[in-house]
Amino acid sequence: MLSTLLEFALVLGLMTGLAVLMGKWLNRVFTGTRHALPERFTFSLLGIDPQETMGWARYGSALLLSNAAMMLLGYVVLRLQAVMPINPLGLAAQTPDLAFNTAASFITNTNWQAYSGETSLSNFSQMAVITFLMFVGATSGVVAAAGFIRGLSRSNSADIGNFWVDFTRTLYRVMLPLCVGMALVYVWQGMPQTFASQALATTLEGAQQQLIVGAVASFESIKHIGTNGGGFFSMNAAHPFENPTPLTNALHILSMLLIPSALTYTFGSMLMQRRQGWVFFGTFLVMFIGFLALVYGAEQNGNPLLTQAGANQTFSLEQSGGNMEGKELRFGIADSSLFIATTTAATTGSVNTMHDSLTPMGGFVPLAQMMLNCVFGGDGVGFINLIQYALLTVFLVGMMIGRSPEFLGKKIEAREMKLVMLSVLAHPISILGFTALAALWPDTMASLNNLGPHGFSEVLYAYTSGTANNGSAFAGLNANTPFFNTTIGLAMLIGRFFTMLPMLAVAGSLAMKKTVPAGAGTIPTATPLFMLLVVFVVLVVGGLTFLPALALGPLVEQLQLLSGQTYN
Repeated sequence: MLSTLLEFALVLGLMTGLAVLMGKWLNRVFTGTRHALPERFTFSLLGIDPQETMGWARYGSALLLSNAAMMLLGYVVLRLQAVMPINPLGLAAQTPDLAFNTAASFITNTNWQAYSGETSLSNFSQMAVITFLMFVGATSGVVAAAGFIRGLSRSNSADIGNFWVDFTRTLYRVMLPLCVGMALVYVWQGMPQTFASQALATTLEGAQQQLIVGAVASFESIKHIGTNGGGFFSMNAAHPFENPTPLTNALHILSMLLIPSALTYTFGSMLMQRRQGWVFFGTFLVMFIGFLALVYGAEQNGNPLLTQAGANQTFSLEQSGGNMEGKELRFGIADSSLFIATTTAATTGSVNTMHDSLTPMGGFVPLAQMMLNCVFGGDGVGFINLIQYALLTVFLVGMMIGRSPEFLGKKIEAREMKLVMLSVLAHPISILGFTALAALWPDTMASLNNLGPHGFSEVLYAYTSGTANNGSAFAGLNANTPFFNTTIGLAMLIGRFFTMLPMLAVAGSLAMKKTVPAGAGTIPTATPLFMLLVVFVVLVVGGLTFLPALALGPLVEQLQLLSGQTYN
C-alpha cells in the first residue's frame, strides 16, 4: 500500500514539474511575435497573412472549416483504401458508415475505434489518415485554448489572435518536436517503427507466426501527447508492441497529462496571474486524486461474490489480490488504476486495461470523469471546460450573496451566461439523448454481450466516450453497425464543436469588455476557497445531470453485486 501511494505521489510530482516547464514553453509559443523559417514558408505556401487579426467568429470559423476539410480528406482515403499504396495485405476499404465514424473520431480528438486496427487499416491509412488527423485534431484543441486564453487576457479588443499562426506554431514548435523525441524513446524501449506490415517468426514448436508491425512508435507518441487515444492494435496499450515496459507505461501517463496540466500555468503566465493558474491546477488535481482513490479502492477490493464462493469451496476463489480480470499482470492493479484514471481524466481513451472488466464502482470512475469532462480534460478543451464551470461558479455565488458576478476583472452578464449554459447543456443532451435513442432502437440488444445494468452501462459508456471525445469503450458492445457508427460519430462532433465554439464566443465577448478594478463586492477567484467552490459546482451540476443514468448502470450493478444477484 505504501509503495503504491509513493508511486502515485511520484507520478503526480513529475506531472507538476513538467507542467511548469511545458507551461512556460506554451506561453512563449502563444505570445511570441517572431516567425521561424518553416512557419514563414508555410504562410507563403498557403497564402496566409500572419499579421491578420481575428475576432472569435473568424477564429472559430477557420478552426471549424479547416477541421471539416481534413475530416473529408480522411473519409475519402478510408473509402479508397483498397487502391491506395503501402497496402501489401490487400485490406479492403471501410464501409461508408464506418469511414464517417473513423474520420469524425480522429478529427475530434476522440479516436473511438469501431474496427481492429491491425486487421482493418493499411500502413498508409494508419499514417496518412489516423496519425495525420491525430496531429491536426490535437493541435486544433490547443489552438482553441490559445485563442480562448488570449481573449480572457485582453480588454476593449475584438482580437483573439490569428488561428493559422497559432496552428502552425503549435504544430511546428510543440507537437512535432515532442512526438519525434518521444518516438525515439519508444523505439529504444522496443516499439516497432517500420514501413513493413508484418514479420514472420518461428515459434519454439517450429510453427510460423505472423506478427503485425508498422509505424507504432510514432503513432504512440502523438496518441498520448495529443490526448488522442485509439490504438495501432486492437488491444491498445495492453499490447506489448504498444506498451512494452514499465517505463513506457509511465511515459504514456505523463504524456497524457502533459499539455492539459501545463495550460493552467500558461494561463497564469499570459494573464500575469500565476496564483489563479495554480488554483485551476489544484482544481484539476483535487478531482483527479478523488477519482483515482475510488477506482483503486474498488479494483483492490475485488469482487465480493468470488470471496464468498471461495469460503464454500475446497479451492480458494478469494480475490485477496484484487480484481485482475482484464488487466495485465505486468502492470497490476496500481498501474492499471492510475492508467484508467488518467486516460479518462485527460479524455485520451488509450487503455492498458479492459474497462468492461472493471468492478461496477471501478467502471463508475471513467464514466463519471468523462461526464464531467473537466478533470484535466483533453489538450486545450479540458481547460476551456473548466473555465466554463469557473464562470458558472462566479455567477451562482454572486447571485447567492448579492454580489455582481465578475471574473478576471470582467462583468459576467446575460450574454456570457447563455453561451456558457449552451456549452454546459450540449454535453449531457448528446450523451443522454443518444443513449435514450439507442435504448429504444430495436437492434441494440443484438449488439450487447451483457444483460441488465452492465449492458446499459455499455451503451451509456459508448455515447459518453464519444461526446467527451475520449474513445475508450466497454468493449462488450459491438458498435460497428450503421446505427452506432452514425450516432456515435454525430455525438463526437456535437461534443467537440458545440462546447468549444460557444466558449470561444465567451472569450470574444469578454475581450471586448473593459477591465474593471476589483472592489469590495468582487468575489476573489485566486483562493483555495474558490477552488473548492468550483469542485463543488462541477460535482453538483454533474450529479444532478447524470446521476439518474448512472443509477441505472454502475450504481445499481454495485448494489446487486453486494446482494448476490448475477446475470448469465
